[in-house]
Amino acid sequence: MQWENNVEPAVLFVCLGNICRSPMAEGAFRNAAEKAGLSVKVDSAGTAAYHIAEPPDPRAISTAARYGVDISQLRGRQLADEDFERFTHILAMDTANMAGISARTPRQATAQVGLLMNVFEDHTDSSVADPYYGDDDDFEKCWTVISEAVDALIRQLVSQGRGESRTKQTIAQ
Repeated sequence: MQWENNVEPAVLFVCLGNICRSPMAEGAFRNAAEKAGLSVKVDSAGTAAYHIAEPPDPRAISTAARYGVDISQLRGRQLADEDFERFTHILAMDTANMAGISARTPRQATAQVGLLMNVFEDHTDSSVADPYYGDDDDFEKCWTVISEAVDALIRQLVSQGRGESRTKQTIAQ
């Protein structure tokens, strides 16, 4: 993943409904960036309008909370055309949503669009499994995968010297 020089990283995580994977990724990324002392902008969205203004799934909230991350205040929203210019990176949780994002990318888009799991060379084009129809264990597995990927993103930012001069984090509204 490429991070532009002199540009504050702004990452948007995207899944289908914005109530499971993408809010967990937003919370995990925000938490990891704060611990690393990085200034970032982070948000999440869904490709579908199923859960606009709804909080994350209770199982996602409780899973994140077990790791000290509060995502209960987040609310679902749908990916918007403006996001392609507001964020430096739009990261899809799975290949189906990646295809949907790619299909609607505006011509003037400046964001790099990719899969979250592409942060790992050995997981290129892999998806983060959707835990929605599963149980608590599926949410736990999802959190583990997302956390590992987010930690890898943070390591990339740190190694490239991104955001080190700022200690206050900015969160997209």
